[in-house]
Order: sequence, then C-alpha cells, then structure tokens
Amino acid sequence: MTFLPQEVIAKKRDGDILTAGEISAFIKGFAEGTVSHAQAAAFAMAVYFRDMNLLERVALTEAMRDSGTVLDWSDLPGPAVDKHSTGGVGDNVSLMLAPILAACGVYVPMISGRGLGHTGGTLDKFESIPGYQTAPDNALFRKVVKEAGCAIIGQTADLAPADKILYAIRDVTATVENISLITASILSKKLAAGLSALILDVKTGSGAFMPTLERSRALAESLVEVANGAGLKTGALITDMNEPLASAAGNALEVRNAVDFLTGKKQDARLKEVTLALSTAALELSGFSGDARNAVETALSSGKATEHFSRMVALLGGPSDFVERVDVHLAPAPIVRDILAPGEGVVSAIDTRGVGMGVVALGGGRRMPTDSIDHAVGFSDLAGLGERVGMNSRLGTVHARDENTANEAERRLLAAYAIGEKAPSHPLIAGRTDPPKEA
Repeated sequence: MTFLPQEVIAKKRDGDILTAGEISAFIKGFAEGTVSHAQAAAFAMAVYFRDMNLLERVALTEAMRDSGTVLDWSDLPGPAVDKHSTGGVGDNVSLMLAPILAACGVYVPMISGRGLGHTGGTLDKFESIPGYQTAPDNALFRKVVKEAGCAIIGQTADLAPADKILYAIRDVTATVENISLITASILSKKLAAGLSALILDVKTGSGAFMPTLERSRALAESLVEVANGAGLKTGALITDMNEPLASAAGNALEVRNAVDFLTGKKQDARLKEVTLALSTAALELSGFSGDARNAVETALSSGKATEHFSRMVALLGGPSDFVERVDVHLAPAPIVRDILAPGEGVVSAIDTRGVGMGVVALGGGRRMPTDSIDHAVGFSDLAGLGERVGMNSRLGTVHARDENTANEAERRLLAAYAIGEKAPSHPLIAGRTDPPKEA
C-alpha cells in the first residue's frame, strides 16, 4: 500500500491511534525528504491537540532514534550511563556528575545541548574552556570515554537527525509544549547514544520548563515509561528550580563553580545534595551492587572525580592544568560589581526565570539560535531563598562586558528578588519515578 503522509496527519487530527508502522513511515519519510516540513508541522500540531498514548510515544521515540546512527558501547568494560536535565538556572550538575560516576567505574558518554531561552546549556559551559572540543570525531569521543571514563560533547549531525529538524519546526509553530513531543525529542537522542541506563533530572518551579509540580510529574512519568518501553533502563528525580541551583549563573562562572565543587573549595549545599542524589540514582540504575551513596561521596571527597574531570578536559583539547589554574584559563569579564539589596529581611521569593533572562541580557545566552555567547558574563554569589539580607548587603555579583549591560542585568536581578519576612519551603527533591520492576 502506498504511504500517504496526509492520511497519517488526518488520522491523528481526528483523534485516532496511530500504529507503529504509520509513525515509523512518517518519520522515515521526513528524514529522507519525502515528507515535507509543512506536513511535519501539521503532524506536530495534530499531536499537540490530540496527544499520544504510551505505545505511540514509544513508536515515535524509536522512529526518531532510528533516523540516524545508533552508538554501541558494548566494548566498554563497564556500563554506559548518562543523565539529562530538563534545564534550569545555575544547573551545572553534569560537570560534577560525569566524573563522579567515572570514578565509580561507570562510563559516561554524555551528549549535551546548548542553552534554550532562560536555561543554560552544558555545551556552552564547556566552550568557555580554551581548546576544549565539543564536536570531536567519533574516534576521539570513544578514546576519551575509555581513558577518562567520561566525555561531555555536543550532538553530532548523524544522531537522531529527524529530531533536530522537527524541533526547529516545533519551535516556530508553537508546538513545543506537548509532553509526547518533548518525550520523544529528549529520549530519541539518549536512545541513539547506546546507553545501558539513564537518570533524568526533571525540574519544577519558577525557573523550570514545567513550572508546576503536576506538569513536572507528568513529564517525568512519560519519560520513564517511554524510555523503559523502548528498552532503556531509566529513572527520574523531580528537583526544585524555585531558585538557581548553584550560586553562579553564566557559563565560565558555572565552570569555575564546578571546579570549586570538585576540589572541595566551595560546595553550594543545594547543588551538592542534588548532584549526589542524581549520581547515586544513576549508579544504582547501572547495576552497582554496593552502597551507591557512599561510593559517590567517596569519589568526590577522595579527589578521584577531580582527576577524571581533568583527564577529560585535557584529552578533549583543554589545558592539562585547567583545574589547578582555573582563574588563569577563564578570563574574567571587564566589569565585576556587587548588586546590593534594596531593603532588610529575608529573600522570600526568586523569579528564577528572571535571573536566567538577566544572563541572556548580559550576552551569556541566546536571543536567536545563531547568536554567539559571551562566556565570561553572568552572576556569582547569588543569595538563596531564606537568606537574611540587610540594607546594602549583597544579593549577587554581576560580571558584564560593559556598563549598559551591567545596569540592565542589575535591574533584572533586583526585579527577580523579593525581600520579606519569611521564605516558603520547597522540597529540594520533590519526587522520584523509578523504572518498572521488570525493566
């Protein structure tokens, strides 16, 4: 029977269930160019309004995975494990989690993305390191994973290419915010990475893509069900993003924060707990038989995680002494000044999205996908929820390229902070979704 993409679109438009074969043929045709961008946009809109059930979501995810290369890590002496975050502000967990897991004998071939909207991107953070190759060839990628235990790079063109094009179409057709499409987009890349296990960090709160706990839980459940349905052992934690996770927001500033964390010089309390919780969950998913929490804590405190981080940076072209001379290798912004509190009290609320947009206004994020990034700019020493401040005490420090952007960022940060008598209590880990027992 001749495949007609308009029949698939009409079927979903009318609320019917698509078969795996129909979904596969549609995505295959899209990847090969026999299904037009207009038809893909119509398909996305139909899914947006009619949604998909679990079997449809699994079929869509697998079809997008199969649109390109699927990696194979079966030659590694240990399991290949990865982590994905739905994005936030000051979320530099990947920079510590990958070497912590590597120090525990797990291999982490992490394929990361760039910043989107107010959220920071792991890839942008690593590009602040001089010489670091975020797009190595496959041979170097495999070499670094084997020798350092972890390699954090960007998505290659042949990894789930249908997702990259479909996402661009969704971005301009107001069809991004659909859980079925989000699930397939995230997981198609992770399935293509050839992993043994995956831990997901689904954010909730004022700086999250899904600001309500209900929506965050729905996304976490969809991701875990679909990933396990497609054969990838996956679990998720729902973590708080009602304030920046680290006390720094901005690419080089978050890298410096991560180095301080790994070396023990400074470890933000909330960041430490989320990092250790995700690392523990990932290690458990990998099949680790011992005390996973103790193993990740020891990997961090012993300095072994720092060694793996240094090795990864050097093997991917960065300075061999990056950790030891981080302040030399990460050039500071020309303007660094404190932003002072306008009154006395406690930090009672933070518009975390507003803080992220302050980084974008400084040039540390993108207004358009083609924008270049100023890696040096951002905020450091950010006050947290519940912190007591006095008149003219510091809410944060702005790092800027010029006075105009510094002034704009200061205005945005002050607008993002509320000073009152008390702060609400948000659970740092608001939920957990485990894989099915049989997974």
